[in-house]
Amino acid sequence: MIKVRRMKPRLLLSVFAAVSLAASAARAGDVIHLVGSGTVFPFSAIAAEQFGKVGKFKTPIVEATGTGGGFKLFCDGAAPETPDINDASRAMVDEEKIFCTRNGVGAITDLVIGYDGIVIARKKEGAAPALTKKDLFLALAREVPENGKLIANPYHNWKEINPGLPDEPIKVYGTSPASGTRDTFVEMVMVASCDKLPEFKAAYADARDRERACGLIREDGSFIEAGEDYNATAEKLANDPTAFAIFGYSFLDQNRSLLQAATIDGIAPGFDTISSEKYGLSRRLHMYFKNAHVGKTPGLAEFAREITSEAAMGPDGYMVAKGLVPLSDADRAGQRVLAAGLK
Repeated sequence: MIKVRRMKPRLLLSVFAAVSLAASAARAGDVIHLVGSGTVFPFSAIAAEQFGKVGKFKTPIVEATGTGGGFKLFCDGAAPETPDINDASRAMVDEEKIFCTRNGVGAITDLVIGYDGIVIARKKEGAAPALTKKDLFLALAREVPENGKLIANPYHNWKEINPGLPDEPIKVYGTSPASGTRDTFVEMVMVASCDKLPEFKAAYADARDRERACGLIREDGSFIEAGEDYNATAEKLANDPTAFAIFGYSFLDQNRSLLQAATIDGIAPGFDTISSEKYGLSRRLHMYFKNAHVGKTPGLAEFAREITSEAAMGPDGYMVAKGLVPLSDADRAGQRVLAAGLK
């Protein structure tokens, strides 16, 4: 039976101690230890289960801490009790690289396992809504432009933003700031929609200040932090057909009888639109390996080869069966070369 744990990012202050104990327990048994993204969690979990079944190594421990929370744990040092792998629904940022280096975490191998798309989903009832990135920005931004100035977001109904949208209250469930899904949504929707607006350029002359301001999400109840447990979020949607939620395409793909996704700028999320990046919220999913643990954590190099195998990430692979959108043939071959060179 696979050993998995889910943790909510809002509990991260107490999580560090808990994960440290879990990691120590894992190390005592010489078990590979993964932390990180709730979006990547189903893929790393099924890979861990398969790895434990067919190989000579124990089933890895997989914990969902959110991408950002995972990097904090992963980059805490190279000691044996620190995680071997961080699952990430976005690329590592400069601050995290600096934190790793400062703590003695040297060489890191970034394996891209496939594509995912961020979806804006709701209960499957009636026609799928049609949204734009601009609609989402105006619905969720903390400040919006009006008459040449920035004001606190006054919108509480979708129809106030766009007459073509439903006459329904704005209510969107999303993940915490520790989540890679939240980071990617902010970058692709919030910042991309507002960075060049004249009102924001006038109010925030410095580009970094403007980017931070563009990424601020309202805190008046229209956006609700729901953590990394997407099953719990789906239950909320089932009880409120007017609410939306932000999560990864793979979860939608596994729950199509219950949920539907809005189109974004006229494009619906799907395998073809995500892999071609025609869908405007497509992204790549990563597993970051700590090279210093290769040869110390039994099976780590072998696990890298497992997740990059055709049986795992190929078009008919078991991770794809869980909703992962596969890379091209050439890109998959490239990832296998990286995994084979892990040392």
